[in-house]
Order: sequence, then C-alpha cells, then structure tokens
Amino acid sequence: MTREFADLHAELRSVARSLLAAGQPEWTVIAQAGWPGLEITESLGGAGVSFAETAVVGEELGRAAARTSHLGGSLGIGALLALPPDTARDHALVGAAEGTELPVAVLSTGERADIGFTLAANGLNGTADFVPDATEATRLLIPTLDSSGRPVLVDIESDTSGLTVTPRPTLDGSRRLASVTADAAQPSQVWPFPATQQLLNRATVTVAADCLGLAEAMLAATVDYVRIRHQFGRPIGSFQAVKHACADMLVQIRVTRSLVETAVDAVAADSDATAAASMAKAYASDTAVAVAGKAMQLHGGIGYTWESGVHVYLKRATLNRSLFGSPTAHRRALAARLR
Repeated sequence: MTREFADLHAELRSVARSLLAAGQPEWTVIAQAGWPGLEITESLGGAGVSFAETAVVGEELGRAAARTSHLGGSLGIGALLALPPDTARDHALVGAAEGTELPVAVLSTGERADIGFTLAANGLNGTADFVPDATEATRLLIPTLDSSGRPVLVDIESDTSGLTVTPRPTLDGSRRLASVTADAAQPSQVWPFPATQQLLNRATVTVAADCLGLAEAMLAATVDYVRIRHQFGRPIGSFQAVKHACADMLVQIRVTRSLVETAVDAVAADSDATAAASMAKAYASDTAVAVAGKAMQLHGGIGYTWESGVHVYLKRATLNRSLFGSPTAHRRALAARLR
C-alpha cells in the first residue's frame, strides 16, 4: 500500500479491532475514533492522511462483519474531497469529521455505472437502487447530469420535499441499503463533478477491502476450529484433505491482498484506478464467497447453525459480490479494455 503513513497501519488496525469488538458503533462513535476524518485535512478537523488508511479501516470492518454507516459515509466524504474547496463543501467536511453530518454518495451498485439522475428546471429527478446507508444520511450527494448533459454533483438534504428514501431488505443483515428517488426535488448545492468514475473506483475498492478482511476472518476462525475439533481421536486439522482446503483458502487470500493493495495504491495516488479496481473487486468478492463457504463446510454441522456466526460472513460476502458490479461485470469490462 501507499507507504507515506504505513507506520500508522498497525496502530489503526489495533484500535479498529478493539472498537469493533465492543459492539456495532454508530456514526458518532466512528467519528470519535477519527475514521471519517482520515482523509480530511487537519485545518477542517481531520487527520490529513490518505485512502490507504481508509482502506485499512474498511478491511477491519469486513473482518468484524460490522454493521456501520462507514461505507456510505466514506463514499460521501470521497465525493466532497473530489471537489475544489469552497465554503459549503468545507462546512460539510467539518461536520463529517465531527460526526454531526453523515454525507452519503448515491451511486449505482449494479452492473452498470450509469448516472440515473437529471437536473432540470423543475429540480432533481431520477432514481438509484440499493444505495448503502442512505436511510441514515443527513445529506445525499448525487452524481447527476444537468440540462446540458454535463456531470454535476447535487447536494440535497435528506428531508427535502420530493426526495424519497425507502429501505430495501437484503440477504445481508449487516448492511443497510435503500432506494433513492427524486421527483422535482430542490437541491441545496450543485457543483461541477467530472469525478464520477473515480468515486465508483473508490467504492469498488472499498468493498474489495471489506471482502479481504472478511475472508481472513473466516480462515482464522476455521484454522482455530480444526485445531480443537477432534474426530477418530485426533484434530481434524491433521487430516490431509482439511490441510489442503485451508492451504487453498490461504493462497486465494494472498492473491486477493496483492490485488487489493495495488488497487488501493492507485486510488490513493488519484491515478487511473479503473482496471486495478475491477481486478481487485472481481477476485476479492469471489474469494470471500468461496472462503466463507468452505469455512462453513469445514466447521461441520455446527457451521450450518445460527450460533456459529459463519452465516453472517457468507451473507455479507454474497452481497459484496453484487455491490458495485459483479465479478462477471468487472471481467467483462477488463476484457473490453484489452480489445
């Protein structure tokens, strides 16, 4: 990963694990830990580090399968950081760093990255489905096309007339998704915004980092279990088939880490991260599903029970695979780039 603040990573991981082990923190608790302000400049109340450190937190959230508003909030802050400084933008960033504001970016999470909103004379119109953390947002930041077809970023308060945010139930109970619909809603601020693809890359890599942490947690839990579970008078981890299964999981995770770190570096450096993000997301989301599934199998009968907790990770991995493009969609996009 980006090495400028690499000496902070071990401490950041330790603090994150301690906080997440204590329960499911709300946005204000997350703000007190300093996570929303990691990339915000010190003059606005942040730490002034990089996306590499945000990705470390994202990985730990996946490791804990935590139910927080960090995904949507991180993307909202990323959208604000992509804008030139001005009074409204800086005010929103100060509020996010303090925990008094939860800005959430409204992005398509499906197969295509189309902009689903338009800004006309009567206001904002359009819809987006399965938006992370939109129900908790204090403000929504929506990539939009204006009447001339130019990309802009619309800042709109969550209680604005004409704006509807509807929770959507999903397989994964650790995430909160919603549909966002605007019907002649009046925005409070509009900025030129040519950075929609960069924001999508950030979203894609954030989910890939979550998948990496999730897969590592499942491997660790499985190794611990096969050491203590005995069958035929010996630990099941001593059987060759179990050893090979765990070794395969480890190889997949190491490849995933390499791809995710490369993609994180590209996003942190503000370079063209589209290809790296697609490679990381395609491989990481497949790995997370495969490792969680294998973990359930190696836990035996208890792995299929509610009490084991493995199902929480498998459901999260399954949803992660669909968020911001499936592996198939990203591989198709990579193939198109190489033609």
